[in-house]
Amino acid sequence: MDRLQFEVPVRIAQAPGLPVEEIYGVEQALDFLQDWPARRQGPVYQKAFNACFGATVDVVKTEDACRAFMAFCRVTGLMASDMMVPGRRSGEAKALQA
Repeated sequence: MDRLQFEVPVRIAQAPGLPVEEIYGVEQALDFLQDWPARRQGPVYQKAFNACFGATVDVVKTEDACRAFMAFCRVTGLMASDMMVPGRRSGEAKALQA
């Protein structure tokens, strides 16, 4: 497995009725974040961007970058309702609680 690949893809829906998109790793998350409108780039965005960038230069763990990106997706309402998140201890995926 690529060191920058997420354990579980982050599933996002950019708008109701649009297909769900899967973000598989740090580089894809960074591409998505770089396209995010500047006027909507708040502190949660900045944390996600910094974490993903940090993972590319081995300063941040990929798992932490994934968590930061998922937090950004939750806060912005992008997270798909069927998103599964890895459990912290068991390694098993579970449904995201609304």
